[in-house]
Amino acid sequence: MKKILLSSALCASMAFGADVLPEELRTFAQSKFMPDISLIMDMSYVNRSVKDDEAEHLEMPGVAHGLLGSHSHGSDNHATYNASNGFNLNYAELVLSSSVDPFFTMDGVFHFSENGVEIEELYFTTTALGFGSRVKGGKFNSNFGYLNEQHHHYWDFADMPLVYESFLGMHGINEKGVQFQWTAPTSTYLMLGLEVLQGENEQMFGNEAIELTRINAAASPQKTSAADAPSLFIAYAKTSYDIDNTTILAGLSYAQGKSRIDHSEDMDSPHAISANSKIYGADLVIKHYFDSYSSLKWQSEWMMRDMDGTQYANPGGVFKASDLTKKQAGLYTQLVYAYDQNWKIGARYDTVYQNDVKVNGQDRNMPTDMDKYSAMLEYSTSEFARFRLQYDRSNALFNENDVRQKIDTLIFQVNISIGAHGAHSF
Repeated sequence: MKKILLSSALCASMAFGADVLPEELRTFAQSKFMPDISLIMDMSYVNRSVKDDEAEHLEMPGVAHGLLGSHSHGSDNHATYNASNGFNLNYAELVLSSSVDPFFTMDGVFHFSENGVEIEELYFTTTALGFGSRVKGGKFNSNFGYLNEQHHHYWDFADMPLVYESFLGMHGINEKGVQFQWTAPTSTYLMLGLEVLQGENEQMFGNEAIELTRINAAASPQKTSAADAPSLFIAYAKTSYDIDNTTILAGLSYAQGKSRIDHSEDMDSPHAISANSKIYGADLVIKHYFDSYSSLKWQSEWMMRDMDGTQYANPGGVFKASDLTKKQAGLYTQLVYAYDQNWKIGARYDTVYQNDVKVNGQDRNMPTDMDKYSAMLEYSTSEFARFRLQYDRSNALFNENDVRQKIDTLIFQVNISIGAHGAHSF
């Protein structure tokens, strides 16, 4: 008799839809397991005062190169956001997010560009450990600092702050690994976090052995040792509290890992670095709300990096090893005023003010006070469509003759999204 009733229910569902199924047949309804899906497009029009082929060769001496335009590391080609004069399709970002069961959620962020597709983030997060604890595992943006966890489309400016991009690269600390966070049971928000990561950041960290190509027939091939993975360890503390209509968020961060940086096949100045590295960070965000849509937000971050190891360079065609130490520091500070739910205006100041580089104990007298000024005006038709006009004046980059360049850049950015997208953190 039960079989007959179930068969009748199945027939009814075919005729009138799955909603008429009895509860025992609706337990595994596909609609209950459909993830939130969103697609985000980011494109820009850029007018820069230097040509694209010139921008590719500019650098911050002793700090970083390849911050403008496209650049190559061996067979790999990288393009920054807003890389070229004219139109840029920076990326399309596909986001999938869903609860797995009462114990886990899973999120995936996939980046599509004209150069290919990559998994930007793919991770699970626990939801039922209790005692204020949470574990995340997979590939994700580290919670180091304030900006690193945020995706590009959530930034207040079209480009990454100078200290972030020069120390950590355009993707920041985005790694495979595991994260543990604990939130204290106090009236004032206090969160402590630890992360154990693979350590593959190309700008600062890395754990692969570096093969130094034999350029001179009389020279023997050289190879740096690989670092045992995981090789990057991060710790941080964050706290927040409210004073009337003002929210204050502060944090301290620390990262320690191995550096295996391979630029041995660069065209301009081939080199490689094998070192032990540390980064110290501090961040402060203060946001005052005038009403539901109007606010003033001050955001600042400071970083210092310390590298101690060996540099391999080949000024004469043969790679030679030298002792290398770097102590460098920089910061950014920005102020953004939201007039209402549609209009925002903001200004940002970037600087790398310390640049102490020693090779075999000798100071290389690298330039300091490498800075940039930015201003932006933003209009949003809704939370799904944003249009931003930004002006940059950079005094941070030098040409191949070590002459400081003054670069003016105008960026018109368009960011459009569709679908369900989770709320961003403060």
